[in-house]
Amino acid sequence: MGYTDTRFTVNLSILFTELPLLERPAAAAAAGFTAVELWWPWIDTPTPEQAELDALREALNDAGVRLTGLNFYAGQLPGPDRGALSVPGEESDRFRANVDVAADFAASVGCTALNALYGNRVDGVDPAVQDELALENLAIAARAADRVGAVLLVEALNRPESPRYPLVSAPAAIEVVEKVNAATGLGNARFLMDLYHLSMNGEDLTEVIEKYTAVTGHVQIADNPGRGAPGTGDLDFTDLLDRLKKAGYDGWVGLEYKPGDAPSGSTFAWLPAPLRPAPAG
Repeated sequence: MGYTDTRFTVNLSILFTELPLLERPAAAAAAGFTAVELWWPWIDTPTPEQAELDALREALNDAGVRLTGLNFYAGQLPGPDRGALSVPGEESDRFRANVDVAADFAASVGCTALNALYGNRVDGVDPAVQDELALENLAIAARAADRVGAVLLVEALNRPESPRYPLVSAPAAIEVVEKVNAATGLGNARFLMDLYHLSMNGEDLTEVIEKYTAVTGHVQIADNPGRGAPGTGDLDFTDLLDRLKKAGYDGWVGLEYKPGDAPSGSTFAWLPAPLRPAPAG
């Protein structure tokens, strides 16, 4: 099986960043893809002007690509931040202001997955206080996602690159997913299984797939070491994607890898052109 019939989606916040935001959907389409995903594109504001939202929607539509995933506002990302929802004060307020904006935009383009990054630990703040705030904000986000027919994703990052982020293992993220579902009763919180981050944490990826595919709402990949394209590191993605399929996963696989010094469009040689468009159905 391998890459055959896998539904790939290109993360336009890490690939094609040599281009302005509004040119990236067309660049992904030119490379042969029909689906893309994004971190929150406007890192300085959770509530961009309607004209900016409309321009991005038009760029997606004109390129003929579907937006399959979108992050809620997450602070300076890329940058030092890893989310805002557990950070008391202004950042939590900014997250809450963003929730309906992001959900409504997702609904307008048919996007059905919204990722809520937890946020870093804050010096001088009790972790229990941050966790309580996080659960409140995640419940708000889950309800907004449910309103537009989307799932809420909770992601584990990796400790070496995100040492202040508390969710640095699959079990830690799964625990939060379960708490959110218990709090809302909606059951729409799901695990974002990023195989690069989990590999960086030293987790057994085959075991993670076996245990947690049933509660996984999205998968992202990059090779390790280096966070480059498949084939640049040591991970066997043919085997890993086969295992995901056998475990019942039929969702999107996000290409969230760094292109290095090469133009992004030149980094897809590992994936034959006929396999880049999302399979029909």
